[in-house]
Amino acid sequence: MKKFYLLLCSVLFAAVSFTGCGNSSDGKETLTVLNYGKYFDPDALKQFEEETGIRVEYEEYESPEEMYTKYKAGSIDYDLLCTSDYMIQKLIEEEEVLEMNHDNIPSYQNIDQNIIDASASFDPTHQYTLPYFYGTVGILYNTDEVDASKTNSWDILWDSEYEGRIIMENSVRDCFLVPLKRLGYSLNTTNEQELNEALTMLMDQKPLIYAYFVDETGDEMAAGNASLAVVYSGEAAYAKSLSDNLAYSVPKEGSNLWIDSWFIPKTCKNMENAEKFLDFLCQEDIARKNFDYVYYATPNTAVYNNLDDAIKKDTIIFPDQSVLENCEVYTSLNEEGTNLYNRLWKELKSD
Repeated sequence: MKKFYLLLCSVLFAAVSFTGCGNSSDGKETLTVLNYGKYFDPDALKQFEEETGIRVEYEEYESPEEMYTKYKAGSIDYDLLCTSDYMIQKLIEEEEVLEMNHDNIPSYQNIDQNIIDASASFDPTHQYTLPYFYGTVGILYNTDEVDASKTNSWDILWDSEYEGRIIMENSVRDCFLVPLKRLGYSLNTTNEQELNEALTMLMDQKPLIYAYFVDETGDEMAAGNASLAVVYSGEAAYAKSLSDNLAYSVPKEGSNLWIDSWFIPKTCKNMENAEKFLDFLCQEDIARKNFDYVYYATPNTAVYNNLDDAIKKDTIIFPDQSVLENCEVYTSLNEEGTNLYNRLWKELKSD
């Protein structure tokens, strides 16, 4: 964001009121959408409204946990949501997701079957989701200040040489994955001993940290305010477009392969409009607009096949298969696991 993962507060793109009904007060057809921040080209959103006459009531959020809270509050009947793998799995398990009829979404044929197959970890039958973007988590570093050979391991994030020059993700799962993979554990572990080891490692790291960020990371690195940062691959590509002295590495210990997808929640009141929107965003021209806007790896083969070779070969955006095979997809945590992570996260951030 999933991911560039996200604004610090919710922002309305197209509307400021949410009726939760099929028609707005002015009689227009509506569609209520919840998505990550900075994750859909505003011009494409306007184009959908102009072409269909459907008014999109569009809200944004920062993290999957915030999305979950917004959705579960029940104050808005969302028709479509986009979020990350493990949170979709959680909602599927809670029977909050409706089956998706791909026959009503002709442009679904543009989605790469390999990414659909990879989604099986959270949507085993491929009945509930439509992949939107995917990528990795790794280290963005300043090549003028950091030895590139040392960025092939998470170890460098504990190097005192970079005291006050390291940015970590302000996200519980993405922050804990770093010490977990460094220790050789699964990023989906709920083993309390393993997580306590990871917390100890993060507490030891705190004196070296410049900040815990999400969306600000790319700009901060481009401005030279930090030497190393844990980022999503798309954020790294964005930052590199601002500064030639930045590079990206996925450490040898492994990392996260994330897949952000669309799904239809059971609160949907406008199924036909939701299907029209999903078909629209899978069309080549619209998917290309969103790729250019977000700059994460697109699963849309029609877009990928027509990209310049230089972009296709950019391993920040499109990781090598060997890198993907060394990564794990997040899975949903049970209540006990969620509470454990949240407790450790609060302990880390409160000190």
